[in-house]
Amino acid sequence: MNNPTYLDQYRQLLLSKHQELLAANGGRLIVGAAGGLAGPDFMDQAFAESEVMVDASVSQARSRLRRSIELALVRLRKGNYGVCAACGKPISRARLEALPWADCCRACVNQEED
Repeated sequence: MNNPTYLDQYRQLLLSKHQELLAANGGRLIVGAAGGLAGPDFMDQAFAESEVMVDASVSQARSRLRRSIELALVRLRKGNYGVCAACGKPISRARLEALPWADCCRACVNQEED
């Protein structure tokens, strides 16, 4: 995975996705269910609370993805990008094209899931 052309391509993909995630956040703050959203209708209150929970979950997923991207950029700088963190073998180009922030090869991920 030492081909500079591919590394630059992955760097651009990672930076683009990172910017996309930062823009998607849009500075939104997540307020608790008691943030004045609840009205006299219990259905409205339940809906508002579930919406807050979904927003929090999406925000956490974005944060995890943003962190994975930042770590992939560090691996690029250190020169060990595209190397599986579990087994040390190269991660396939197909996997890196689908998930440029991947830190494990498909075999190790599948083994982890079993």
